Amino acid sequence: MKRKPMVALVGRPNVGKSTLFNRLVGERLAVVSDVPGTTRDRIQADAEWGGLVFTVVDTGGIEVEGGIHTTPLSEDSALFLPSIRAQAEVAITAADVVVILVDASAGLTAADEEVAAILRQSTKPVIIAANKADNSALWEGAVDFYALGLGPVFPISALHGTGTGDLLDAIVDALPGWVSAEEEDDESVKIAIVGRPNVGKSSLLNRLLGQERAIVSPIPGTTRDAIDTYLSWEGTPVTLIDTAGIRRRGRIDPGVERYSVLRALGAIKRADVALLLVDAQDGVTSQDAHVAGFVLEENVSVVVLVNKWDAVEKDTYTMAAFTQEVRQALNFMDYVPVLFISALTGQRVQQVLPTALQVQSARMERIPTSELNRLVREASARHAPPSRGGKRLKFLYSTQAGVDPPTFVFFVNDPQLVHFSYQRFIENEIRRLYAFPGTPLVLRFRAREE
Repeated sequence: MKRKPMVALVGRPNVGKSTLFNRLVGERLAVVSDVPGTTRDRIQADAEWGGLVFTVVDTGGIEVEGGIHTTPLSEDSALFLPSIRAQAEVAITAADVVVILVDASAGLTAADEEVAAILRQSTKPVIIAANKADNSALWEGAVDFYALGLGPVFPISALHGTGTGDLLDAIVDALPGWVSAEEEDDESVKIAIVGRPNVGKSSLLNRLLGQERAIVSPIPGTTRDAIDTYLSWEGTPVTLIDTAGIRRRGRIDPGVERYSVLRALGAIKRADVALLLVDAQDGVTSQDAHVAGFVLEENVSVVVLVNKWDAVEKDTYTMAAFTQEVRQALNFMDYVPVLFISALTGQRVQQVLPTALQVQSARMERIPTSELNRLVREASARHAPPSRGGKRLKFLYSTQAGVDPPTFVFFVNDPQLVHFSYQRFIENEIRRLYAFPGTPLVLRFRAREE
């Protein structure tokens, strides 16, 4: 597939980059807040204009020396400013076109000049978007930003969509290449890195990529958006999705964190495989089981990664004992592979992607209809189906209706006779001969007439 050109949105904090990002991609993907420093990592999604597809990258605000905010930076946001600036500079380097956002209502500031100085060091085409131009006076005053000497100025209102059409025309004209909407099908394996806060998700992403792709910090809640990163693993296209930590619902703070968790749950919905991280030092907690439940609800395949294994005192039996703990705590997922890793040192990290792709392969496996019917007959002979009121469950015909995830349909005389325990028995019998490692199975029971 032809590479999609990339457009980076940059600027000082709180000028509306995330609002414009959401406007361009047509979805509320970036967390929007009046608090400067809300967007920390680069997040990206595709936009389409005039039949052309390109990738838009949202970045954290570039903070400069002596920067002034209309809304004060929170203490934890201030800690991330150097990393936010580094992430934005990486996005500029990778971009084909850079859009610098400025605040038309605030006028030209020294901070805008500092950001412009960074952009002048790049050879990339630059477009100035004067945001928050919500009236005719601000619209006319946007010409003042030509003083930055970077490129054309387009007054817009990202919140209301005013002027964004002209901005998109300019972006497409400046792009060196394009991909038609028909060519943009993404066939990569989607692998989401999920878990409760501060278990090492971003550290694992960086270790897998061999670069600082996501900001890493011991402060829980550092990653606030689901981040997509594309790579090829032995010829297989892969999309790695880093996500915000998921807390129990009652522990989720209102505002930005609540939206961040919703983004993480959305990432799970579109994933093929989830890498569920647990902290070896804490063991498997109720929060870990809570996150696993979200994954199971979406029928996503799973690999459990016990991270920070380097920090655990071990003997000959430690790994076996911890594996048993995982199986017991996640007894509704006893089919998942368990790997013991250290994102910090790289221990066994090289096994993570191969295992995830093996799980994805199992997700696409099919059982021949004749084999499935034979399996059900033999299972029924070993363990008689349940009965109620003198009426016993009978299997008439079985077939695998689909993959991704593997879905089986069993035509029976009366679906009401199927007890949960017997459904679990049938699933276990299937897994005894066809393991489907890490992959949930969907079993549906239908009446003869259906």
